[in-house]
Amino acid sequence: MVKENKPLTGADIVVKTLEERNVKWVFGVPGAKIDKVFNTLVDSSIQTVVCRHEQNAAFIAGGIGRMTGNAGVAIVTSGPGVSNLVTGLATANTEGDPVLALGGAVAVSERLKLVHQTMDSVSMCKPVTKFSAEIDSPENTSEVITNAFRAAETGRTGAAFVSLPKDIMSAPAECDVLPSSVSLASGPADRAGIEAAAHLLNRSKRPAVLLGLLASRPDNIDAVRDFIQHANLPVVGTFQAAGAIPSALFRNFGGRVGLLANQPADKILEVADLVITIGYDAVEYDPSLWNKGNKRPIVHIDAVRPDIDNYYSPAVELIGDIAATLRELTPLTSSPHPDSVIEKLLDDIALDRKKMAVAAEKMNGVPVHPLRLVAELQKILSEDMTLCVDMGSFHIWLARHLYSFRVRQVLISNGQQTLGVALPWAIAATLVRPAEKVLSISGDGGFLFSSMELETAVRLQSHLVHMIWINGTYDMVAIQEEQKYGRPSGTKFGPVDPVKFAEAFGAKGFMIQTPDQIGGVLKKAFDTPGPVLIGVHVDYSDNHKLFEQVKELSVQ
Repeated sequence: MVKENKPLTGADIVVKTLEERNVKWVFGVPGAKIDKVFNTLVDSSIQTVVCRHEQNAAFIAGGIGRMTGNAGVAIVTSGPGVSNLVTGLATANTEGDPVLALGGAVAVSERLKLVHQTMDSVSMCKPVTKFSAEIDSPENTSEVITNAFRAAETGRTGAAFVSLPKDIMSAPAECDVLPSSVSLASGPADRAGIEAAAHLLNRSKRPAVLLGLLASRPDNIDAVRDFIQHANLPVVGTFQAAGAIPSALFRNFGGRVGLLANQPADKILEVADLVITIGYDAVEYDPSLWNKGNKRPIVHIDAVRPDIDNYYSPAVELIGDIAATLRELTPLTSSPHPDSVIEKLLDDIALDRKKMAVAAEKMNGVPVHPLRLVAELQKILSEDMTLCVDMGSFHIWLARHLYSFRVRQVLISNGQQTLGVALPWAIAATLVRPAEKVLSISGDGGFLFSSMELETAVRLQSHLVHMIWINGTYDMVAIQEEQKYGRPSGTKFGPVDPVKFAEAFGAKGFMIQTPDQIGGVLKKAFDTPGPVLIGVHVDYSDNHKLFEQVKELSVQ
């Protein structure tokens, strides 16, 4: 008996389109309005990873996107399933992490009725994505999914959302699965603009480079480094540009900037008579903080045009493929003569780093000082490790004082400054980089925003270590409130025992009691199969220094 070929449904086309894009995993939570797609995924090559909250599914997908450059995929049901995605999509879109989110929806005929889980999810997701649309016909299923991928993965990458009505997913779809085309780079910026930028650089006496998130993309980094080395330029980076400067160019590196203009690297930006931004977006570090009152020209090198404001109006915009633009610009530039002011700043910064490292080693108090933790983490941050950093006071200590020389080794947020990203990103890292050690860090406030995904990590047998810096408050908020009002408000909460919490989920848990235990406990944790939680009580008495303003530097 010959079996008749059943026509492909909308759900079949969705899944086959994902396979065509070489999607390996989807992350999400099922429901009645999306169950046809979940059922179809069972017979596909794609691994479905069930999460414990939709927001975390989006976070994990964002981590996949940041590390691979290909959109991670989250899939959820209708109504609150989609609304729970919004924070994760906003985070990915702000951070430039390519993500495709698929959300279930009521039948098209019920779209305007007050039925169970009806919601205008396309309108809700539009402000926090690059692309938001609903498939309203089985025949356009593959084209909508394909265009969503293209939006997420090109230009300044970000989030895309597609609504999948349940009747469209079950209906026959008379359309082909569109092939995955090779997306070629857009090419270098306009030649006249490149020559104008070279002219500005060659005549400047005190140029400086500000690196942003896109500068740390693997396909851009060689050209970025060659440009800095060729012109022997001083360079600073935003938090998201971590790892862009190799150890060979560390002498040129003034440090990371962000949040407040109170770092030694800010002095380099202040004295520069020309600033060249590469892959930088204003959300990474507000221009009103680092460029207010400055009249020097700016050269903006990026994949997209910047938003112009009172504090950021580039003299030259080089828009195109960043690597290709830099490869054309580099041979047109000459090495500027060493400037005594910049040289003195870089010397002072290098000396301060050494002094701080020596002082950190001697910090033996309990609770543990953040700098001692940073010093111990610096020792273990090898090339075969990925570090995922949550948001909180500890995030600033790490962003300013922990150095990485490999791009996308340190995943850090500074756009939406979203709590709870670290553990989901770490789960993503164990999938993308299974041969690496994976360490994620959060405060005890941010940890519980996504701690339920520890069960997901146990189920996946994710070999990761998550460290919790404990002090019993939303400290980053408390410090700022104290500076504004003389007292904190709404920042204290109760304790969580990391060891018992880990054991309740089938994981392992350890506590660091004294500074001399840090290295040993971390080694034991990395030698333990599966996910491990580590708790450490932290002395945040110096956190006020993170927000103190430095005296403005005046240069003649």
